[in-house]
Amino acid sequence: MTDSSLKALVLACIFGAVLLGVEALVSWLVSTRTEGKAINRRLKMIGQGRAHGETLNLLRRAESSLPKGLPPFLDRLGRKFESMLVAAQVTIPTGRLMLIILVGPIALFFVILLIMVAAGIPITFGRLFLIATFCGLTAGVLPLMVFQFKANRTRKRMQEQFPVALDVFVRGLRAGHPIAAALDLLTVEMPDPIGSQFGIVVDEITYGADLRDALQSMAERWGLEDMRMFVVSLSVQNETGGNLAEILENLSTVIRERASMMMKVRALSSEGRMTAIMLTGLPIFAFTVLFLVNPGFYLDVADDPAFVPGFVGLMVLYIIGFVTMRRMVDLKV
Repeated sequence: MTDSSLKALVLACIFGAVLLGVEALVSWLVSTRTEGKAINRRLKMIGQGRAHGETLNLLRRAESSLPKGLPPFLDRLGRKFESMLVAAQVTIPTGRLMLIILVGPIALFFVILLIMVAAGIPITFGRLFLIATFCGLTAGVLPLMVFQFKANRTRKRMQEQFPVALDVFVRGLRAGHPIAAALDLLTVEMPDPIGSQFGIVVDEITYGADLRDALQSMAERWGLEDMRMFVVSLSVQNETGGNLAEILENLSTVIRERASMMMKVRALSSEGRMTAIMLTGLPIFAFTVLFLVNPGFYLDVADDPAFVPGFVGLMVLYIIGFVTMRRMVDLKV
């Protein structure tokens, strides 16, 4: 065999090996994505060996209830925080998560303080105030923004999946299944997040809860008007009778028309919402990145007597602008 033939054979073997490797990688990615869409989180947790009761408590955060006797203001904030964690599908207990968010900025502050002492950097009140603000934004505000982003994205997916879930539920009823069996069909046919949420409803009914109470609890956890209309429709049909499949089919049509109108409103207000997002996130992003890349840019002016009052006034104006823009772009349909 000549050298040219040997080189050609080696190149052909390398090409075949690369081709087989790429094909195996693509097949694995496709199968993983398909499996992720076909199985929701509740079924995955049960498949991992968790009991139905444990899975139910983790998904609905039953063990993360707030302490009683809190002031009204703190109670409202705590309930909003719980609702955000439920929508973000976070299973960490609320107390532990709040402790992490509170301790994180303090730990980061002392770490930076030790680095400054070791490097011989002078410590003044203005610099301490600036570092405390940086630690609060990085280890306190940023995790909350991430949770809020995940919660909004999950709520949006719930709104998109809910009419499809109603169609599957209606087909189950017309096929002769009782209501409980039609709900159980949603738990295995629908992906997350709505598949796991209806799975919570089925588990609550299994453990003795009333159907209307279980659905009402789901609607209260997510705060979606579509779910509330679904619960009202079931309650009215249970008391007055009628064709439940036809009622829910009409409800699905109404929800889709409402979603279409909402999308038109969002399209018309997209410029304002994007402007609000940029004006809200860009200052925090620029401050954090610039402080990490060049700390002296802020530390050199932190010793000025006017720095602390000016910085506090700047944060107050930022909060006022954030609240104002949030109310301007928060449109209800």
